[in-house]
Amino acid sequence: MTELKNDRFLRALLRQPVDMTPVWMMRQAGRYLPEYRATRAQAGDFMGLCTNPELACEVTLQPLDRYPQLDAAILFSDILTIPDAMGLGLYFETGEGPRFKKSVHTAADIEALPIVDPHKDLPYVVDAVSTIRRELNGRVPLIGFTGSPWTLATYMVEGGSSKDYRRTKAMLYDQPEVLHLLLEKLAISVTDYLNAQIEAGAQAVQIFDSWGGALSYNAYQEFSLRYMQKIIDGLIKEREGRQIPVILFTKGGGQWLELMAETGATTLGLDWTTDIGQARARVGDKVSLQGNMDPAVLYASPEAIRREVATILKGFGNGSGHVFNLGHGVTPHVDPAHAGAFFEAVHELSAQYHQENS
Repeated sequence: MTELKNDRFLRALLRQPVDMTPVWMMRQAGRYLPEYRATRAQAGDFMGLCTNPELACEVTLQPLDRYPQLDAAILFSDILTIPDAMGLGLYFETGEGPRFKKSVHTAADIEALPIVDPHKDLPYVVDAVSTIRRELNGRVPLIGFTGSPWTLATYMVEGGSSKDYRRTKAMLYDQPEVLHLLLEKLAISVTDYLNAQIEAGAQAVQIFDSWGGALSYNAYQEFSLRYMQKIIDGLIKEREGRQIPVILFTKGGGQWLELMAETGATTLGLDWTTDIGQARARVGDKVSLQGNMDPAVLYASPEAIRREVATILKGFGNGSGHVFNLGHGVTPHVDPAHAGAFFEAVHELSAQYHQENS
């Protein structure tokens, strides 16, 4: 494989010295970019884009071509590919978000679901990873990703997005054994899926636990963290002579950082509701941190963006172990020039915090 020209992102994840804080952005290949919208129109729809490895590669590389400051690429795909491969029939309703033609409500429904074989059931994702890795040609590392079992389960039980997770939470409290059956099946599928991405060329992986923050303290440990721990335990740890870092991101999970740091994850993602300096004090040197600017800051002026970047960098302080990111995905109405101002500010303002390494 081609040698990495920029490994700042991987080094920061592993708390190794870097010259400046690396930066990437969740959903960086997305609707805020006109070139992405043009490619998506060419594909016909979102799933047409996801299932075409060449076009998925094209949109993955678009933000890197526009923003030379980016220190990582992330696979263009969707967290719901696994439930789709289980036969639930994923589709996207305009203005409604993801929906499934079928949902699961009983033990019999769940027992009928297959374990996903990523090479047989999701070849377009595996092919996209290998295509992107080849086309990157060592520019920056490639991140693979998945949804967490709990997050995937909520979509599968609710039949799509939900604000209250009423069916899933009713199952959690009324029939915990049924929900555990689903989560176990998902954990096996997700582990195999991430390992297939690593084998195809992903150099780091992120688990998106988008809805873990909706759980109570005890339920989070039993129904979300427990299964993410199983996944981390089952992942390929090293490839091409490098460690494969694992980023664990629970949106709304700031109260559980110490528990999350015990999973063996390399890095914890933070949303914007957690102070990054306090988070660093709580987890010490067990893990690195990723985050955590409020995505809405990108609607403000470049000067305001720069001030917020400076505040977060100062909050983390000196030394490595920080990957700058938003606290959630970039939103569609952001001005692309503001995203550029964000990336420039991170590199320019962070060098002072790494002077001992320069």
